Amino acid sequence: MPLEYLCRLVRPSHSILRVQFPRSTPSNLSQRAHVSTTASAPSPFLLRKTSFQRPTSHHTVRSFSTTPRPRATLMQVLRGCRKAQKARKKTSPQLSNRPEMKGVCLKVGTTKPKKPNSGERKIARVRLSSGNVITAYIPGEGHNVQQHSVVLVRGGRAQDCPGVRYKLVRGAMDLGGVANRLTSRSKYGTKRPKAA
Repeated sequence: MPLEYLCRLVRPSHSILRVQFPRSTPSNLSQRAHVSTTASAPSPFLLRKTSFQRPTSHHTVRSFSTTPRPRATLMQVLRGCRKAQKARKKTSPQLSNRPEMKGVCLKVGTTKPKKPNSGERKIARVRLSSGNVITAYIPGEGHNVQQHSVVLVRGGRAQDCPGVRYKLVRGAMDLGGVANRLTSRSKYGTKRPKAA
């Protein structure tokens, strides 16, 4: 390896010892090498910023693994593993990716559930703040919702009522909580009972 190349690997801020050897001729084989202290221009390769000069965090350090990444086999590709997955149907599309929305009740009534269930499910037609009209289920026993009541609507369908994809939040706005509820009180807006 050339000696001048090794001298260029020294940091550019330090003075570089450059050893100059005379040509190897029979007449000057016995002469000693002339050593001179000079500052040579560093190469652009040495002037670049390295990982030792700039602070590194655990986010910038790349991790390497010797384990090969799993790849699809030919049979998996033929079965269609690279086809785009179908987008899942939203259970509550009118909320527009919002957790809750405010609405005004237009009509309060009941509906019958699907087979094999029977009974009457309390529902309400609600106009949301976006202007869309939806059918919402009123959970819990008893309610005080009437026409023009301001309610809070959340996502979640009633499993035995077709077309009912929303629920009203108990204990929010004009809709009160379920009275005399002991378990799951947070889901029905019931206050903590007073200690006797």
